[in-house]
Amino acid sequence: MMSSMNANEISDKKMARRALVGSTSGAIIEWYDFSLYATASALIFPKLFFPNTDPFIAIILSFATFATGFLARPIGAIIFGHFGDRIGRKNALIVTLWMMGLSSAFMGFIPTYDSIGIWAPILLVLMRLIQGVGVGGEWAGSILLSMEWGKKKQQGFMASIPNAGVGVGMLLSSAIIGLCITLAGDSFYVWGWRIPFIASLLLLVVGLIIRAKIIETPSFRKVQEGETVSKMPVLDVIKQHPKQIFYTGLAKLSENAPFSIYTTFLINYSINNVNISSSYMVNVNTAASFLLCILIPLFGYLSDKIGIKRLFMMGAATTLIWGFVFVGFVNTGVPAMITAAMLISMIPHCMQTGALPALASQAFPARLRYSGTSLGTQIPAIFAGGIAPMICTYLIQATGTIYSIGFYIAFVAIASLIGTSKLKNLSNENGAVSTDNDGGLMLDTTNEVKA
Repeated sequence: MMSSMNANEISDKKMARRALVGSTSGAIIEWYDFSLYATASALIFPKLFFPNTDPFIAIILSFATFATGFLARPIGAIIFGHFGDRIGRKNALIVTLWMMGLSSAFMGFIPTYDSIGIWAPILLVLMRLIQGVGVGGEWAGSILLSMEWGKKKQQGFMASIPNAGVGVGMLLSSAIIGLCITLAGDSFYVWGWRIPFIASLLLLVVGLIIRAKIIETPSFRKVQEGETVSKMPVLDVIKQHPKQIFYTGLAKLSENAPFSIYTTFLINYSINNVNISSSYMVNVNTAASFLLCILIPLFGYLSDKIGIKRLFMMGAATTLIWGFVFVGFVNTGVPAMITAAMLISMIPHCMQTGALPALASQAFPARLRYSGTSLGTQIPAIFAGGIAPMICTYLIQATGTIYSIGFYIAFVAIASLIGTSKLKNLSNENGAVSTDNDGGLMLDTTNEVKA
């Protein structure tokens, strides 16, 4: 009996590690594709897909294609939220992986505007929409796959590791783009830019191999065994927990919108307004990505110690203040100050990114967790990260000052603080709320199977 229990414990630990690697590999692909497209929308697409327009309009149109991926994310949240709560986390994640990898790779084969005219941006937008649907279903599933295999006292840390895929994915995309710029030289805008997109196929194959070896999470299996699987989980979570979805969405704002400003918008602004080379900004982005790899799991670990909700609100409050300092640094026009602005920005961002996965997942019971977490985080992505670069470009054009961006960052930070303060922990099967002594929400999984 004892040897059987030990064998099960060893098996669970092995599967937990495998789930952690599998979920993180998908997150890396997701953020490799996201960062690659974000950089391309600032650096490449205005020249190759919108060449015959005013430079300001070309930038807006390029950022608009960037935003279309965010518009599609709620669709992915609905589709894969349904299947993730109906047939399991793993099965849904296999499909999202295919969608993200193939759509990104196909972008590398799309002819430019000079070759096929208007069909070039149309095909680009179509692939971006497919990519967005995949990402909309991937994020929640990847963190649940890792978190639901984790131990009770490590939920914040386990959920944060897939989010560290943000840094690894960005690091890979920035490094490959920087390498292609160096190797291709003057031919970068001819063929060199295509290589990073086509490389998505390699990441796709690796991710599929890893995920094929993972079994379903203990939490979802308990839902299945208890015959409490929802027939229409998306509708059920909307009916039963509408406030939780709304408050999760508010929390997401300051984690998502400023990040698009710190990276996508800043690259374009620096190249076009401060006369900084594209290779320099790509290298700065690479350094920021390296910080993400370290800081996100670090803050995920700290969230288990000081309270997940408390840490997230500390990050949002810091973002509220930092936004104006960030703009001041960028406004100097000094490359070293712009570099410092991006790198320091990663600290308040990672405080939120490290805590958000567990915070959002805790907000819903296991039987509706995939749907609730997906809707709560992907719908606001439209109004946060998706249109943030466009809003910043418009604000500067309309007000004549970059400091208007500081007020935009402050607005989303205040909204997040309000939403986070009202979020409840419904992570146990009965939807009860548990609060730790210091005011932070702690994951209560007493009614769930633990790894």
